[in-house]
Amino acid sequence: MRILIAAFFLCVAVVTQAQSTLPLVKVSANKRFFQTIDGKPFFWLGDTGWLLFGKLKQEDAIKYLDVRKQQGFNVVQAMVLHEMTVTNKTYGDALMNKNAATPLVKDGPNNDYWDNVDFVVTEAAKRGIYMALVPVWGSNVKGGHVSVDQAKAYGKFLGERYKKYNNIIWLNGGDVHGTDILAVWEALGASIKQYDAQHIMTYHPRGRYSSTEWFHNASWLDFNMFQSGHRTYAQDTSKNDKNHYGEDNWKYVNYDYTLTPTKPTLDGEPSYENIPHGLHDSLQPRWHAADLRRYGYWSVFAGGAGFTYGENAVMQFHTKGDKDANYGVTHNWTQTIQAPGANQMKFLKQLLLSKSYFDRVPAQDILAGTNQPQYNYIVATKGKGYAMAYTYTGRNFDIDFSKLGFTPKKASWFRPENGKQTKLKLPAKKGVVTFNPPGEPANGNDWVLVLE
Repeated sequence: MRILIAAFFLCVAVVTQAQSTLPLVKVSANKRFFQTIDGKPFFWLGDTGWLLFGKLKQEDAIKYLDVRKQQGFNVVQAMVLHEMTVTNKTYGDALMNKNAATPLVKDGPNNDYWDNVDFVVTEAAKRGIYMALVPVWGSNVKGGHVSVDQAKAYGKFLGERYKKYNNIIWLNGGDVHGTDILAVWEALGASIKQYDAQHIMTYHPRGRYSSTEWFHNASWLDFNMFQSGHRTYAQDTSKNDKNHYGEDNWKYVNYDYTLTPTKPTLDGEPSYENIPHGLHDSLQPRWHAADLRRYGYWSVFAGGAGFTYGENAVMQFHTKGDKDANYGVTHNWTQTIQAPGANQMKFLKQLLLSKSYFDRVPAQDILAGTNQPQYNYIVATKGKGYAMAYTYTGRNFDIDFSKLGFTPKKASWFRPENGKQTKLKLPAKKGVVTFNPPGEPANGNDWVLVLE
């Protein structure tokens, strides 16, 4: 008995240490970015692991977290309740009677659905990963399966259970309009905040929308999230709607940047790597790594506080033979977890963290002449003693050195595909200067000009 008691307290000590050594994430002092509670910059590099809790055994969850840690991801977005009938094959159902107000909690450790969620959250913390939890996917609320009273009770359960974990971020909503049962989203957000005031929260909207559309002034919403979505320019059915910008995800940041009160914003769901254009027709071309890089650099250089990547098989943890396969998925998640884009996202994070961080601002004013539309768009950013401009196609562009705020002494080309930086001889040190990226102009020949 003494041995068992000692082992139990050792386990508790290890878990507590993992939770306490990973600092809380907060909104930065200037309200544009994130920082850890000890004041260090936190660049959100997220991955969509939506069905993590329902589909994976614990040993597979650890494999997933290990790989994403190696690839530089520090946030995983996951659904707690994908459906009201969600179950884990090993640990059983999440709810009693499909009722969000009555989570199925059993006595004893590691023997129910919620113990499994706890396990994954703890293992993520050990790897420096924060879990951005969607309490209940939007289709369940839109379908009338969660009432206001149930949302309040469920929010209380979640807030009380997960307030002790430092690596929690809340994503209210889930791929629907905020006006789809608005009262439930308000009740759920407010209830979680009432019992867990220390963790930041946002709303995950449907494609082509931002949380600013409905909840920017909500007391429970600490930062904004938009979903630029999975359709091409040609497929975009929202292009004539106000504040719906399609592939031009930098426009969502531009709009959110003008709002008061000031809050961070980021693209929480762009096109997934290896998913068909528009999602539903498997015969359509697929989105590739270069597209994900474009979404990342466009939105972050425009002023975004981070970026969330996604891959088709990984986000649904697909294994060949699964009956719930979606979106033309053709590979096992264990293969595509090493997709090119997943291994390239870290270079964006590394580049931003290598510079002065909290003073970084959008800097379109340093671009001389008229910018070009769609894939030829150039986006620029600058901070103390540096400026950067991103081109997706590698076309020539002009920089007005008088707008930099410093005299450049060094220049280089940064390659988003591999993170390599090549020194460049400055063609001039004042006036309007033309830069010619390496290679011939083409989609995916993307480069970042770095001036210091």
